[in-house]
Amino acid sequence: MVVSDILYLIAACIGLAALATHWSEVFTVVRIVGAVYLVYLGWKMWNAPLDLSATEEKPATFGGALSFLQGALISASNPKVILFYIAFLPTFMDLSVMTATDIGLAAFLTLVALMIGLMCIALFAAKARKLFKSERAVKRLNKSAGSIMVAAGAFLVSRN
Repeated sequence: MVVSDILYLIAACIGLAALATHWSEVFTVVRIVGAVYLVYLGWKMWNAPLDLSATEEKPATFGGALSFLQGALISASNPKVILFYIAFLPTFMDLSVMTATDIGLAAFLTLVALMIGLMCIALFAAKARKLFKSERAVKRLNKSAGSIMVAAGAFLVSRN
């Protein structure tokens, strides 16, 4: 998953830098579309049906190469990942002045952050599964995550 995310980061830096430099109107539309999509995802989470049976499933086990390929393909085909880099990246970085060194540093920092985040998820997933067995807890999780996505989308739309 991390490899795919790093490739998207680099592609977004290069592609969005060109958009920001030459077609600022298109860049603004891309940002607004990303923001609207985040609001939509947040709304879907708020209204998501509760499926408590999903917490009872046993995870499938794969070999190392197949697991790597599966993670890379899941991340590479996820429109949320693509829109995250397209919508949020310009909020934090001035893409029109980035150098190859800047992109390399951003990729390295993203790699470290993603690895730490994924390791934390792996460590705490089993414990979290126990916490989210009740309908009330799942509703709270969905509403919290949905609110964060809507707020992020609203933030992006409010940016100049």
